[in-house]
This record gives sequence, C-alpha cells and structure tokens, in this order.
Amino acid sequence: MTSREILQIAMDQSAVDLNCEPADFLSEENKVVLSHKSEGARKYLELPFSCNLVSYGSNIVASVQPEYAQLVKDYVNRFPVEHCFETPNLHVLNDAFRDRGQLVCFMAEYWLPDLDKVCLLDCPYELRVLTQADFPPLYRPEWGNALCEKRKELDVLGVGAYDKGGLVGFAACSADSDTMWQIGVDVLPEYRRQGVASAVTSKLTREILNRGKVPFYCCAWSNVKSARNAVRCGYRPAWVEMTAKTKEYVDKMNG
Repeated sequence: MTSREILQIAMDQSAVDLNCEPADFLSEENKVVLSHKSEGARKYLELPFSCNLVSYGSNIVASVQPEYAQLVKDYVNRFPVEHCFETPNLHVLNDAFRDRGQLVCFMAEYWLPDLDKVCLLDCPYELRVLTQADFPPLYRPEWGNALCEKRKELDVLGVGAYDKGGLVGFAACSADSDTMWQIGVDVLPEYRRQGVASAVTSKLTREILNRGKVPFYCCAWSNVKSARNAVRCGYRPAWVEMTAKTKEYVDKMNG
C-alpha cells in the first residue's frame, strides 16, 4: 500500500459508515446525508447516527436522521469547516440539539500512517508480539486503552514491552472493519517518558501493515501526549469527527 491508497481506504470506510460516497469527502461543498445501518460499518459504531460530522479537510459530510437534516445543513453552511468542530460556534449546534433531546458528545481526531515516516522505534525493554490467546488476563484497568472488554472479540493483535518478565507498556488493536484496525496504547506510570509508548505503537503499526490492514489511531484534540506519540510513530492527522447522542446517554457518561 501507498499512503495515498491508505487514505482512500479510510475514505471508503467513512463512506460506508456515513452512507455517502467516498468522493463526497473531497467536494468543496458540504454534504448532508441520511444515516442508515450497514454491515460494513466500523463495528463499534451505533447506527443510525442522530448526527455525525466528518471532515477530511475540504468540507463536512454530515450523516443524520431526517428530523435533523435542515438544522445540521444550516449549521455546517454557516461557519467555516474547521470552526464547526470547536467552540464557540459548536455551542450553536449543541443548543439547537438540546431542544430536541440531543447533545454533542464525542469529538476526536483520527490519524493515518505516513509510510515515508513510519519506522521502528526502540525502548529499554523487551518487545513481544501478542495475539488473542494472550489477552484474557490483560483485561484490567491499566490496559483499558489498548483492550476493550466489551468488544474483546475484536481485539486481534498487540505488542507488549516487558521489564523482568512483567508487562509495562502495551499497544493493541481492534479489527474495527475488514480493512482498518484501530490502535490503543497504555504505559504504566513509572515507565513513561522512556519511549515505551512509541516503541510498542511503531512495532504494532508495522505488524498491522504486514498483514495487509490499515492501522489508524484516534485521540482527543486535548490529549497532547497521545498526539505526540502518533507523530513520533509516523502518523499524520487524516480526519475529524463529531457525534451527537441523546441527553440521557451524555448524562450517563457524566455520572
């Protein structure tokens, strides 16, 4: 695969997720489409969306339920693309949704590998490739970013860093679709700032590519540590998403 092919695979997947065409992400005009369930969508998505905004940089594609179509169309066409994903403009959308029992919930930046920059990075500890058979004892809070117990059937591959036989850093990936595997990473607090995160992430990236899949990485804009790790491992920002959920869903997440 080339970096261009990797980007196209990602847009193809986003098109399935949003119920649109891949070329829609390259248009200069914003697009509003109706959300539907799809067998080929990323497996963790709860479809249909109430509202999901996606931008690969040129425009916004919004996948919505019919009752929100005009509201969202007015919003995405009111502000520049990049400002639609941040406050204060985002308050306009959130306030409009609040009256309909919805709230802005998830906001994240997604990263894809730049094959000209991807390289294997080292750390002071032994690295081991792990498979599903190794995962059952690792579903613990300290590895909660690398593995997801609720969707453990999707956790397919990992790389661990070991100090004297004990796991101190761990990157693993979930087979979120037929073509794309998402990476998550954790490092024990006392082993941070030693290159562990970048070592396990970079090796896992290579292992995924060797299997013919596209690795991708996700973090919040505010997660500077995670973004730095992505950059060190040869990843570049590719697209952003914003998802609305019911007020009850948001309240439950907030405890």
